[in-house]
Amino acid sequence: MSAQTITTTGRIGYAQWEETAIGSTEVTPRLARASVVNTFTGGIEAADTACEYVFVYATGTTGTFTGLESVTGRLDGRAGSFTLEERGSFEEDGTVRCTFEVVPGTAVGELAGLRGSGSFVYRPGESPFPYVFAYELA
Repeated sequence: MSAQTITTTGRIGYAQWEETAIGSTEVTPRLARASVVNTFTGGIEAADTACEYVFVYATGTTGTFTGLESVTGRLDGRAGSFTLEERGSFEEDGTVRCTFEVVPGTAVGELAGLRGSGSFVYRPGESPFPYVFAYELA
């Protein structure tokens, strides 16, 4: 018998963003990293997540990123923790598009065995912004 896929939605707001350059800021493409604290509401309820991103700025305002985010809280009422691997891009107008996936083997507590993926689109001035997450629990 296979696990049932459940889709949940909610919103993400960021509480803290600290970005620093990696190497020279005089060349393009350039690298940067950011330490971010987010809050998830809705299907995922988690305050003060820990997230680390690495950015590649292709231009001064466009590029791509990868990151890892540690989420501790509740997923549709079940308590536990898991880690998300995130990949995305940012556009000249400030729009951010991101897909994320649960890192296998990182879910603990009532979320042990969690598998899933999701996405969000952030548009400038929209905070918090919506996400969608489809998952299965083993």
